[in-house]
Amino acid sequence: MRIFLENKSSLKKNNFLGYFLPNNSLVISIISIFAALTCGLTFIVPFTIPATQGYINLGDIGVMITGILFGPIIGGISGGVGSMITDIVLAPSYAFPTLIIKGLEGFIIGLIANPRKNYIKFNYRDIMAVILGGLLMVYGYFLTEIFLYGFPSALFEFFFNVTIQFGLASVVTIVFTIFARKNIITNLPQVFDKIFIS
Repeated sequence: MRIFLENKSSLKKNNFLGYFLPNNSLVISIISIFAALTCGLTFIVPFTIPATQGYINLGDIGVMITGILFGPIIGGISGGVGSMITDIVLAPSYAFPTLIIKGLEGFIIGLIANPRKNYIKFNYRDIMAVILGGLLMVYGYFLTEIFLYGFPSALFEFFFNVTIQFGLASVVTIVFTIFARKNIITNLPQVFDKIFIS
């Protein structure tokens, strides 16, 4: 009985809303893998915006899919870190804002979609998660660019952030969620049992 209570107490301390914190090797490994994926997607064909010294990229596909698949902890950490690493190389002035913006994007998407409880069927939470997470990214960069470069430059990049980064990433993520998420989570119980409490 004592061992059972200790295990239950340990579970309460080591998770956030049923998602394990990054204190086991599997969670840390998945964060690393999906941070690398997000970093790689961000490096693919970066379209530079001279007015803001920023760039449009495909990294939000990685951030959104990670949140939809693994929840807020892995989604937030890997989204923020993976995107920030790319910015350190391509746009250093954005590195810290990107860590916060993309980290919050992945966290919010994972929190709202809540794959721990809602992965069996595609549902309204998935759409809400992608929309709210994407809008957080768009307006986060808009405010950052107003502060760094002024309103006209920020408005110019705002259009690309909405259409390419938010629009394309949302469509890809929703298609992924409809066709792949359930199969991935259902067929890998040995992985997801160590990521979230079923």
